[in-house]
Amino acid sequence: MLKVRLKSRQLLEDTNGNIIMGEGRQRILELIELTGSINQTAKLMRMSYRGVWGKIKATEKHLSKRVVITERRHGSRLTEDGKSLLMNYTRLKKACREVDQKIFRNIFKGSGLDPISGRDLG
Repeated sequence: MLKVRLKSRQLLEDTNGNIIMGEGRQRILELIELTGSINQTAKLMRMSYRGVWGKIKATEKHLSKRVVITERRHGSRLTEDGKSLLMNYTRLKKACREVDQKIFRNIFKGSGLDPISGRDLG
């Protein structure tokens, strides 16, 4: 029996298809919280500072809210809106994965494919 795994992704987009939040931006916000630095976040993600900054600014533009504050003396940190966005997106992903796994197992049960339970890779 072939073992298979469901890989699903959740993207928050505006009505024009512009990404507001996805796994990459989630990781950016997590690392800013962890490191207090956009520069360090860029290095850890193997991205340019400009690339990370551009994704932050795009999200802020689409939300019309600041999600990251940068200060010379204190580095970078998430705003309350940024923390809320990160927390809610993380909760959304977890809830979607749980439901996706149930649906996945029900649909493929007895099909000759063996759905692997648990957390998917995406």
